[in-house]
Amino acid sequence: MRIDHIAYRVRDRFETARFFTEGFGYKIDPELPDGFEIKFDDGSTAKCLVLLPPEKLENGIPWDIPGVNGLEYHMAPEIFISDGQNHSVVEEWVASKNGGVGGVHHVAYQVESVEAKMKEFKEKGLMEFTTEEPIRCEGLTQVFTKPTPFTGIIYEFIEREKHGFCQDSVKFLMESTRDLK
Repeated sequence: MRIDHIAYRVRDRFETARFFTEGFGYKIDPELPDGFEIKFDDGSTAKCLVLLPPEKLENGIPWDIPGVNGLEYHMAPEIFISDGQNHSVVEEWVASKNGGVGGVHHVAYQVESVEAKMKEFKEKGLMEFTTEEPIRCEGLTQVFTKPTPFTGIIYEFIEREKHGFCQDSVKFLMESTRDLK
């Protein structure tokens, strides 16, 4: 298991992206230079950017890096930044956090089996989930937790067969957290 990505909901995705690009060397995904837009059924929208860690772009280093004594290290995770318009779920969430600045919405862990992790965490009483079944899209299986009483944030378990995001899943996942503060 490794951290797949960290998702931020903020007032201004480009200003936040500038912070990560100038401060940490992240780059906006060249395949999505303008990001993408999610349109919700109520007419509101969220706009999203994907930032890639500098190691991935500059050196082509694989995600898993062998370390000493058989340990594996992982390069920095991708960062997913969204802002919202027209009273979207994202805009409302940002308004309720840190004086309207927003912040970390969720941390996503890549796992071998989303179903197995859901079962394990339910049996241990560690987390509740926003849906009873995982959300599936071509090459991706995902689920969000409700904010945990231990850390106060949401977690995502993600199972990947390929790299990238599925816009339909992003929309569904964003909507599944509408009432979570």
